[in-house]
This record gives sequence, C-alpha cells and structure tokens, in this order.
Amino acid sequence: MTALIETARDMARLLLEAPLPRRWTHVQAVAAKADRISAAVPVEDRSVLVASAWLHDVGYSPTLVDTGFHALDGGRWLRRERFDGRIAALVAHHSCAWLEAEERGLGQVLAAEFPREETAVTDALCFSDMTTGPDGQDFAVLDRLAEIRSRYGPEHLVTRFIKRAEPEMVAAVQRTQRRLAGSVSQPM
Repeated sequence: MTALIETARDMARLLLEAPLPRRWTHVQAVAAKADRISAAVPVEDRSVLVASAWLHDVGYSPTLVDTGFHALDGGRWLRRERFDGRIAALVAHHSCAWLEAEERGLGQVLAAEFPREETAVTDALCFSDMTTGPDGQDFAVLDRLAEIRSRYGPEHLVTRFIKRAEPEMVAAVQRTQRRLAGSVSQPM
C-alpha cells in the first residue's frame, strides 16, 4: 500500500468510523473494490483511484459539513488540508456529483472551484461507488440506484439527481467493465 493510500485511509477512518459507522463500512468496501478493479486505469493512476475511493465520502463527516453537499464539502476540506489537488477534485466530482450540485444550486460553485476530469479514473471511481451498497454489499448498478431512490423517497433532491445521473452512471460502469475485460482478469 502506498503512502498516499495509507494517508487517505487514515483520514477517512478518523472522519467516518466513529460518527458514521455505516458510511465507514460503505467506504471500506468502495476502496477495496477500487483496489480490485484498478487494472481498469493506467498504472500511474491506480493509487489516485484507491485514495479517492477512501476519501469520496469524507464530506459526510459531521465535522466537515458546510454546504450540506458532501462532495463539495469533502473536496474543500481536502484542499484546505493541502491534500493532492487531483484527488480533491475527484472527490468533489465523484459519481456525477456535478449533477447533484446543479440540483442544489451549487453547480457553478463546484465548477469554479474544482476541475472535472472525464477519464478511466472517474469511471472506475463511479463504478466502485455505484456498485457498492450502504452496508458494503455488492450491487448491480441499476439495483444500487434503485436502493438509493427507495432510501430517499420519490420527491427527494437526491432521487431527482439519481434520475438525471443514471445514464451517465450506467455508462461509466459499462466503460469500466469493458476496460477490465481488456485487461488481466480480476475478480470484482
């Protein structure tokens, strides 16, 4: 495990394990999955993928909540802590967060503060998050999206976001699956 990944894991544990144990369980499973599927990204990006997976939900930590939008709050905290800028941006934009930012009236703020990349890394991070349930269980992407909708209810902002993001999330999962099929076979 690289120093970057160890630091990311330790930061996530500190922020999530005690106050949000269920979220911590999800994050551990997302990071483990990101590690298992890292062959879907270039070798030089594998530690960035896994570190981002460890940190993707730190913005839910009660100590970090500012806007109430976890992706932006997590990215801002990582930037304040002088963490790797690319990872802060990946956290800020993970799993189509720019669409949720629009639903929250924060789309321009997010875009102004963090560059959005569209790479194998963003796809693999979305794959890892959107195929892992809240208790760390594996899900097919459509089942995971249905689980989120049922948890939040039909009128919730997050449900509206998921409806908008579904085509892109499904596409990211499919692109990652194709990349994995083209690499050395690894279990998911």
